[in-house]
Amino acid sequence: MLTKFGYSTIGIAAVFSFILIVVSIYVNQNYVKIPLLVISVGFMLFTLYFFRDPERKIPEREGIVLSPADGKVLLVKDVNANKFIEGDALQVSIFMSPLNVHVNRIPISGKVDFLEYVHGKYLVAFNDKADEENERNLIGITSDYGKVFYTQVAGFVARRIISTLQLGDSVKMGERFGMIKFGSRVDVVVDKSWKLLVSEGDAVTAGETILFEKRKEIEK
Repeated sequence: MLTKFGYSTIGIAAVFSFILIVVSIYVNQNYVKIPLLVISVGFMLFTLYFFRDPERKIPEREGIVLSPADGKVLLVKDVNANKFIEGDALQVSIFMSPLNVHVNRIPISGKVDFLEYVHGKYLVAFNDKADEENERNLIGITSDYGKVFYTQVAGFVARRIISTLQLGDSVKMGERFGMIKFGSRVDVVVDKSWKLLVSEGDAVTAGETILFEKRKEIEK
């Protein structure tokens, strides 16, 4: 299955690959023909692989925050949140390599009460300042269990953030909402009433891996 967010790019890649194939037909030298064919086929296969969109098994649990992205947990840190969530909070940053599935999913059911797109720099995703200085899309969801704030962050290579969300939307945990083309990271921030379930270096899967769960003593 391919994501609808990649249809335009797939179309461009198909045209580019077709042109290379046509050129190779009219080239007699094998040392030129063969590389052109390899590049055209390889480029198209990579594009299709990049925009894959597999189904996911969404956990049937309440009071949890799912990973909005595939990738690796780049860092876990305490932060002093000043947007949507105020005060002491926990942040999990997820790095997406070009080989990961790049479709992003809603981390918790609720209402979109905060949206802000910030034009900024394109530092490498693992730079400590990337979440503060890079181009990014900020999203805040109010759920039955509290507020969850997360950010799609553009990177050095990834410069195209896609999101279908609108302010006031009602969203369901695990739903697709967008993607970041060709890498970068997603940051998730929650207040201290949540229990952290992942560590730095962990591999996570969008719509399946649980990042946080509500602390039992808080629920009571």
